[in-house]
Amino acid sequence: MDWMLKDLADSVPHARNVVVLSSDGLRMAQYGTGDDAADRLAAACAGLQSLAAAVGHEFPHGDRRMRLVVIEMSGGFFYLMAAGARAYLAVLADEGVDAGLMGQRMRDLVARIGEHLSTPPRRSEQVG
Repeated sequence: MDWMLKDLADSVPHARNVVVLSSDGLRMAQYGTGDDAADRLAAACAGLQSLAAAVGHEFPHGDRRMRLVVIEMSGGFFYLMAAGARAYLAVLADEGVDAGLMGQRMRDLVARIGEHLSTPPRRSEQVG
């Protein structure tokens, strides 16, 4: 999957890091960053996704699921997009990124490989 993440980063100027993660914050794939940074980003995304779900309950209509979160910080942008059942696509980009292009390319990637990004639910059963 890493080559598909590279394609996303290469197709949007100023894109830096791309990470695919499970809803419980485990890194599944990455591009443009080391394992430690990708793990930290994945864990933070799990918390952000949970926060977005809580905000979603304030909307009276629709399925209330988080589709896209964008955070602008000094120095750049952070994007988090739902990417299949219990999977998310996260991107860090520098200032100057074209937000519309980034959203479009992220949606295109999710549409192409969304079913492959899904993660099965974890079981809490213990073998005894």
